[in-house]
Amino acid sequence: MLANADLHIHSPFSMAVSGAMLPENLLAACLVKGIGVLGTGDALHPVWKKRWEPFLENDAGVTIIPSGEVEDEHRVHHLILAEELEQFDQIREAFQGKCKSFETNGRPYIHLSGSAIAMAVHDAGGMIGPAHAFTPWRSIFAYFDHVADCYGSEPVDFLELGLSADSSYGAAIPDLAGVPFLSNSDAHSPLPEKIGREFNRLRLKELTVKSVLESLKTGAIEMNAGFFPEEGKYNRTACVRCYTQYSPEQAVQYSWRCPADGGLIKKGVFDRARELSSGATPGKRPPYLHIIPLGQIIQTIEGASSPHTKKCQKIYDSFISTFGNEIEILINIPLAEMRHVHSGVADAIDMLRTEKVILHPGGGGKYGTFSLL
Repeated sequence: MLANADLHIHSPFSMAVSGAMLPENLLAACLVKGIGVLGTGDALHPVWKKRWEPFLENDAGVTIIPSGEVEDEHRVHHLILAEELEQFDQIREAFQGKCKSFETNGRPYIHLSGSAIAMAVHDAGGMIGPAHAFTPWRSIFAYFDHVADCYGSEPVDFLELGLSADSSYGAAIPDLAGVPFLSNSDAHSPLPEKIGREFNRLRLKELTVKSVLESLKTGAIEMNAGFFPEEGKYNRTACVRCYTQYSPEQAVQYSWRCPADGGLIKKGVFDRARELSSGATPGKRPPYLHIIPLGQIIQTIEGASSPHTKKCQKIYDSFISTFGNEIEILINIPLAEMRHVHSGVADAIDMLRTEKVILHPGGGGKYGTFSLL
C-alpha cells in the first residue's frame, strides 16, 4: 500500500510555533491534506510526549511516528525517528548533563557532536539524519563539506532536503549515494498550506509505525513531493537585510557584504549544492513532484491577500468537500471534474501539473514566489 508521510513538524513548545499545533488539530489537518503518516515532532519534550500518548491510536486512521529535532554543539540540526515514544526517554537520559532545555524547548540544544548524538540515537534503536540539510543556517552543509565531518563513523539513516531543495540538489553529491532523501513540512502551524506542504510517498507492507520505519531503511520511497526549490527562502545567494541576490563570484568580490546596506550575503542552497556536487553524475532517485498548496493557488487566482479570506476559504472548502483531500486534488483528480467546482483553479492546477509556472526565487530569508502562465 502507499501512504503520504510528513515526518517533521513542531509543537507549541518550540520557538515561533502556533499554539494551535495540538494533536487533535493536527489529525484533522492530516485528513484535509491527505497525510496518512505524521511525525509527532518534539518527542524529547516530556509534556508534548504525554499529550500525544492518547492519540497514537486515533479515529482519523493516521499512523503516528515518534519524532523530534535537536541542535548539536556545532548548531547543526538533526531529525530523529523512533518506533516508540519510550525510546525518546532513553535518548533524553543519554543526553542528561548535556542539555538544559528539555523542559523549555521542544527542539533542544545538546552540547554534543553530531556523531555522539547519532550514537545515542542508534543505541536506543532510533534513526537519525540531517534536518533541512542544505539550509545556510543550522544545517550540516552550512558548516561541513562531508557527512563524516559531522557524524564521524556513525551512519546516517536518511537526509532531509528542506524547502529550498529538491532531490536534484543532492543526487550528485558523492557522500549521499545510497542515503534516502526525505521531504517534510517542518510545519509550525496546522494550517493546510503548512502541514504536508512537503511529504514522502512510502510503499508500506502495512500501515504501522514499524512498517513505516522499515520502508525508510530499505529505501521504499516511491516519491518525494514539495515546493519548487526556488520558492524556498534560502534558495539563492542573497543579502539577509535587503534580499538583493548575487552570484557567488559577486559575493566573493564584495567579501560577502551587501554593497547596498552592508548586510551579510548568505550563500544560497542552489549554489551550495552545486559546489558540493563538483560536476559529478547524478545518481538515480525517486521522482520528485513539485506542488504548490491549494490555498495558495486559490489565493493567486482570486488575487486575494491571503488564502484565508472568506471567498478563498469557501472555494477551498468546496474542493475538499467534493474530492476528499488536497493531495488528491493537486495530483490525481481529473481536470474536467474540478472545472465543475472552479474552472480557474482547475486551469491553474493543470499549469502546475505541467510545470507551466514562472518562479521568482527566494533568498536571504525571503520566500520565493510564483505566477502562472
